[in-house]
Amino acid sequence: MMDVFLPGNSLLPGGWLDMSITEAAASLLRSEETFSACLARINSVVLKPLLQSGSFEHSKLFLLLNDHFHILWDLAEENYRALKQTFSTSESACIQDIYLIWKADVFQDAYIQYFSTFASFAVVQGFEHAARNKSEIWKRHKPVLQQFLADFSLDTTMPVALHTVLNKPFRDHLQQYSLIFSTLEKSTSQCPEKRAVAEAAEEFVKLQAFISQALDEASLTRSLWKSLGHKFTDLICMPERRLLEDSRDLTVYASTGQSDRILLFDDILVLVQGHSLQSFELKHVWVDATSQETGKHTLHIITPEEEFFLLAKEPEARAVWQWKLNQAVRQALNGKRDFPLWGKAGEGRDPPADRFFAFAFKAEGRLKNAAYEGEWHLGKLHGQGTLTWPDGRNYVGDFQGGLEHGFGICLMPRVSEDRYDCYKCHWWEGKMAGYGICEYGNEMVYKGYFKDNMRHGFGILENPSATDQPFKYTGHWKDNKKSGYGVWDNREKGERYIGMWHEDQRYGQGVVVMQSGVCYRRTYYMDKMVGSGVLLLEDDSIYEGNFTSDLTFVGKGKLTFPNGFTLEGTFSNKSSQGLHTQGVLNTSGEQTVDAVTKLQLGQEEFPVEKRWKGLYSHFLEFIHSGGRSEMEESFMGFHVQTSRELRKSQEYLFCHRGTEEAPGKVDLLEELIENQAEESLQGYLQQALQSSLHPLGKLLKALTLAFQATYSGIGANKHLLSMAQEEVKHYAKRIWEFYQGLLHLALEVKGLLDPEATQQSNLNGPGIILSLILPCFYPELSMLYMLYHEKEDELYCQGIVDLSRFSDVKLLEFLDVQKHLWPLKDLKLTRNQRHSLIQDQCFLSATECLQKLMTTIDPLEKLHILQKTYEEIEKTVARVLGKEYNLPMDDLLPLLMYVVTRARIQHLGAEIHLIRDMMDPVNEGGMYDFLLTALESCYAFIQKEVRLTQNWHGSHDS
Repeated sequence: MMDVFLPGNSLLPGGWLDMSITEAAASLLRSEETFSACLARINSVVLKPLLQSGSFEHSKLFLLLNDHFHILWDLAEENYRALKQTFSTSESACIQDIYLIWKADVFQDAYIQYFSTFASFAVVQGFEHAARNKSEIWKRHKPVLQQFLADFSLDTTMPVALHTVLNKPFRDHLQQYSLIFSTLEKSTSQCPEKRAVAEAAEEFVKLQAFISQALDEASLTRSLWKSLGHKFTDLICMPERRLLEDSRDLTVYASTGQSDRILLFDDILVLVQGHSLQSFELKHVWVDATSQETGKHTLHIITPEEEFFLLAKEPEARAVWQWKLNQAVRQALNGKRDFPLWGKAGEGRDPPADRFFAFAFKAEGRLKNAAYEGEWHLGKLHGQGTLTWPDGRNYVGDFQGGLEHGFGICLMPRVSEDRYDCYKCHWWEGKMAGYGICEYGNEMVYKGYFKDNMRHGFGILENPSATDQPFKYTGHWKDNKKSGYGVWDNREKGERYIGMWHEDQRYGQGVVVMQSGVCYRRTYYMDKMVGSGVLLLEDDSIYEGNFTSDLTFVGKGKLTFPNGFTLEGTFSNKSSQGLHTQGVLNTSGEQTVDAVTKLQLGQEEFPVEKRWKGLYSHFLEFIHSGGRSEMEESFMGFHVQTSRELRKSQEYLFCHRGTEEAPGKVDLLEELIENQAEESLQGYLQQALQSSLHPLGKLLKALTLAFQATYSGIGANKHLLSMAQEEVKHYAKRIWEFYQGLLHLALEVKGLLDPEATQQSNLNGPGIILSLILPCFYPELSMLYMLYHEKEDELYCQGIVDLSRFSDVKLLEFLDVQKHLWPLKDLKLTRNQRHSLIQDQCFLSATECLQKLMTTIDPLEKLHILQKTYEEIEKTVARVLGKEYNLPMDDLLPLLMYVVTRARIQHLGAEIHLIRDMMDPVNEGGMYDFLLTALESCYAFIQKEVRLTQNWHGSHDS
């Protein structure tokens, strides 16, 4: 050792401690100097000649070994220079000066890379091939190598010599590192750097263990390749592959047949059977030790395409194979071996049952030739993933137990077309089931429910093409065919069929509405009209009897004209002579005009309880399933933001199902319970019905689509008003029932269900719901009311125009408003001044209030407006009289008539009847009912005045 004198160190508490660190550093300096010189000689005697000799078998691997050799040499030189610099400036050293401690991880990685490559070179008998190199350059250097080997006291074959020269100096030098670290650990027992020194020492101990294990594995693997025939080695021999266990050393058998040998490598499991072998990537292998199907000493091996058992005679053999298999699988999944290879890092940790990897199926079956990338569980597709076939089929979504299960998107190529069918659906055990959206390659789109890969339940099928028979069907399906109640739009013909279906054909009662306004009711059998029907013509004539699809009267029938006259007999049509009939014309007008023009269809043919039964059933299933949030989409649908241009892209396949955060099961149930009280219920229901992700909101959305499909566009026919009106009321009733079902479920789940509780027993639930949902149906419903009361409103409008010509005073006089109620009492005006000074000034506040009737949808709000109008009239009268005054009906009607005239509300008849039909029954017989009756009287009076005027003009003209 170097003699180093440190002045004053003996006076310091840690003086002798510093001396030990300095000695260790000096020893490390000498060791690195000696090691560097050794590496320089190895480089000149072995590496350079072999590199200059040209290529030989596995020479690329040798080049890599040479690179790692020089990296280690550079690190030794760098460590030497750092220590040399320390002693050139100071006679002492400290822990911070020892480069090896602070760069221990760099040294470790370099040694791991070198010995991993060294082991791979040894496995493929690289040293034997190098020794047999016939290059003249190599031959000239062999004597020098022999002399170099003498320094190692070796007298052996050239392959062994090369193996030793490129191995032993490094391992000896690592042993020197360990001795130096041992000294440093004792010297730093009280230093802050103690932990860093201890950790570095521990890592170098692990490194030595790693090298020993790596060389042992390489030796076993090399022996295996020598024992196997060329056929097998050509298939599975790889330089970096290592044998971990051999059934000839530790006996097990495979249940797949009489296996000659079972080999466990660090990346594959191999079954050798005669002249063939099967290999399984360890990333794709699961070891299930719980299965006892073939005996107690078995291991169940699961792979994506095959399952078998390893059978051991002794429990010890089973335990070793189980441990080694699990550790090998875990390390393969991690992409790296443990450090050391079989050290503490791998103990007690089994590989996960859930994994993510890519796999190509080859075995026979439905997945043959398919490629899968995604999540797995015990050898089965489980979780989320992407499945593709060579023919273009593509499924992205959820899997369970090896089958499509959950939400998924599937692209299916169409035969002989460069187009795809795209299914965005819920799946159940490999088949479409639940709600889905399908965009077909022929431009058709289906939104609805599936069962066993077929359209089943409520759904909408539409062909929006403007050139290829555009149509739209909204209704029920069974086994991929239209069945039950549904609405069919033939956009090419401009007609709509509302009625029953069976086996994709119209079957049973049906109503047809045409763009022209003509509509009829017929019975269908096998898509053909049978029996007699009712035909409602554009001029309000009614034909009852048989007629053809082009609306030609044939056979016995009865024609009722708008004025009530009837023609009953036998009808025929001859192309040259037109329509002929033989029958009786009755001019007695037994039927009233209203009965003729306002005949309603659909109520008797399709009772409201039987319409859209399939739609409601999905929501009932959701409640009966326990309201599980993960099942909500399947039962009640989802909203997908799509772009047809992105159909074939992966971004399209991972579509976004709405931007709102879906309510979880717990949140939904808790909110139901928290808001069941009357004071918060309406607000909660309003919010729920407006949400596209709440179950009640989804139900309302589906009902809105069904309603629009029936009554919008072509369906805006006055003969369907009663059918539509009762349907909206029924919706409110059913939504309230579903709300109560959800609440009952929430209380049951939370353990709060009280059979005797009557918290909501006094609520008019359907009435609350009706006011909240009416805006969704108001456009179509309002249009039907306007068409139904069109003629009455025309008379009313004519009356308003006539009465508007009157000045305020003349109108008040005409309406017999008592003069002491006129708001003109204090004015002294001449006859000529009356018109110009007070035109349109009377009861202005009441008039402006009544005009707001058109600004709201809710019948209750309209009644509020009507009451406010009444109050404004009373206020004006009280101001005129100078005292409070309760208007009797005799005074109210003329004043209200005046306000109605000045308000000029369009379609007032439609408004009045909509209020009357849709208002809450609890308001019947009360103040609201009284005021609505008064408004109806005003409306009737205005029409009556017009009729009187028309009759007067008619009598004078005659």
